[in-house]
Amino acid sequence: MVSRVRMIAEGLVQGVGFRWFVARRAGAMGVRGYVRNLYDGSVELEAEGDRSLLEELMKDVRIGPRSAHVTNVRIEWRDPLHKESTFEIR
Repeated sequence: MVSRVRMIAEGLVQGVGFRWFVARRAGAMGVRGYVRNLYDGSVELEAEGDRSLLEELMKDVRIGPRSAHVTNVRIEWRDPLHKESTFEIR
């Protein structure tokens, strides 16, 4: 079943390769969506795909790349949009 999730990762998540890390993980899973930096220093991502894959991606986001320090991840489940065909960095 296709699901969509929005995550906001907080902590030391900008300038440490976090978006590239997420894009590689999501792309390898075949998840669609995007990741981008927000002005407050957090990183937002929306991902769409099989719910079990999204839950696996959530685990990766909570850890992040080695140089990151994730302090919190806010999660919001949404209705799928079926508009992205890949996962991109914005």
